[in-house]
Amino acid sequence: MAETAGEAKAEVKQASKEVKESENVAEKYSAMTVSKNSEINMGELSSAFSAVPTHKPVKKQIQFVEEKQEFSRFPTKTGRRSLSRSISQSSTDSYSSAASYTDSSDDETSPRDKTQVNSKGSSDFCVKNIKQAEFGRREIEIAEQDMSALISLRKRAQSEKPLAGAKIVGCTHITAQTAVLIETLVALGAQCRWTACNIYSTQNEVAAALAERGVSVFAWKGESEDDFWWCIDCCVNTEGWQPNMILDDGGDLTHWVYKKYPNVFKKIRGIVEESVTGVHRLYQLSKAGKLCVPAMNVNDSVTKQKFDNLYCCRESILDGLKRTTDVMFGGKQVVVCGYGEVGKGCSAALKALGAVVYVTEIDPICALQACMDGFRVVKLNEVIRLVDVIITCTGNKNVVTRDQLDRMKNGCIVCNMGHSNTEIDVASLRTPELTWERVRSQVDHVIWPDGKRVILLAEGRLLNLSCSTVPTFVLSITATTQALALIELYNAPDGRYKQDVYLLPKKMDEYVASLHLATFDAHLTELTDEQAKYLGLNKNGPFKPNYYRY
Repeated sequence: MAETAGEAKAEVKQASKEVKESENVAEKYSAMTVSKNSEINMGELSSAFSAVPTHKPVKKQIQFVEEKQEFSRFPTKTGRRSLSRSISQSSTDSYSSAASYTDSSDDETSPRDKTQVNSKGSSDFCVKNIKQAEFGRREIEIAEQDMSALISLRKRAQSEKPLAGAKIVGCTHITAQTAVLIETLVALGAQCRWTACNIYSTQNEVAAALAERGVSVFAWKGESEDDFWWCIDCCVNTEGWQPNMILDDGGDLTHWVYKKYPNVFKKIRGIVEESVTGVHRLYQLSKAGKLCVPAMNVNDSVTKQKFDNLYCCRESILDGLKRTTDVMFGGKQVVVCGYGEVGKGCSAALKALGAVVYVTEIDPICALQACMDGFRVVKLNEVIRLVDVIITCTGNKNVVTRDQLDRMKNGCIVCNMGHSNTEIDVASLRTPELTWERVRSQVDHVIWPDGKRVILLAEGRLLNLSCSTVPTFVLSITATTQALALIELYNAPDGRYKQDVYLLPKKMDEYVASLHLATFDAHLTELTDEQAKYLGLNKNGPFKPNYYRY
């Protein structure tokens, strides 16, 4: 006991010595005051820190009185974000500039109730906050660096102005990448009015940058359904301006013009559609004999299918899920509904990270492909109680029903990678017995009476563009395809295209691909005259028939 008491006394003495040394260092350091124009004496600073004892110091209770008082002065009233919400929001929003959260992010006033003017005096737009234009311009400039092919097309055709006289009304995701497309169309001579095809995917600062440059853009992140249709109508129904071209993503703009402005619709020279949902609507109109303008199906072009749908989704599915849920995929059981190009990309990415992936399919060919790729093809009801994540990729409706949502396990993550929000029956979840709890931006807990929670992402809307971003390079391929399709339809002589839906010409697909090869320093092999004759091909292409499946 005496020995133990002696050791304790020695430890206390040593601790007192360490505390005294620390206080001496602090006193010495505090004496080193530095005025605005003076220089720090590095030798003095170094010697001060060298005096700090290297052995373990005694723990001391520290009081943060002033800091606590300072923290309490942050605004907490309604209409202002709390600190915790700001942190979770910044992890999921589609842009990351901290400065872009000032002003408009904290302003809950609807843009429809504001009067805003850009530097040129124009107010023909409706965005969250025109003051964010500078941040948006930086985002666009970054995107341009990885969209060299589209910029190359802009430079090549800018002097010819192939879209002079074109009045294009567009409804797409409004991101930095689509902004590069819009500004390319303007550089080629077109007048553009633009709105968003998804209420959650708009980058507010990018919309502001477009408005500042004179593009009439009507969009902001977090629109209501009423806002969505109001924005579309503002683009179409404006005095002294009538569109003659439509660029659509999902078919909502085309549907609106067809239903509300039939006389305008009849005068449209061409429609370019990039989504499976919108293309399906166009084919329905064509089959019913109600499509009175030519339309270009960009969705089924090789450059869209293989690159945007497959390679883009292969990367962006992981980005969207990680940002919203922080989920670890190793060992998780995941079901991917649909094994088209989007489903193939999602399945491959999840499998690579160690997830156990099931696939549902209606098409025996796609189902066989899934089997050959190592996935088990099942009916959703067979695994509904087992899986941890459900991803829809079909373009259909009611792929996941209320009955299936009721039978999911606690904590199951449900999301959609198709264009439309109809794949998951979200409407059936808005009932009194279920509680909705917002966790962070685009992440909701839907709570059942027994306490079970299902994690719903982006309210069933497109996950990657609502909750994260998509690779810029892939969007360059799609945007270049869209630009060429608009040029083709607008400049086509009468009679080339009838009132029907057309695929992009194979030669144009190959041209889009060739523009992007320079990024990889890729060098194509050229056919000799003898080889070209043997294959019955033109040396400059097209190299594959229209029926060829890549």
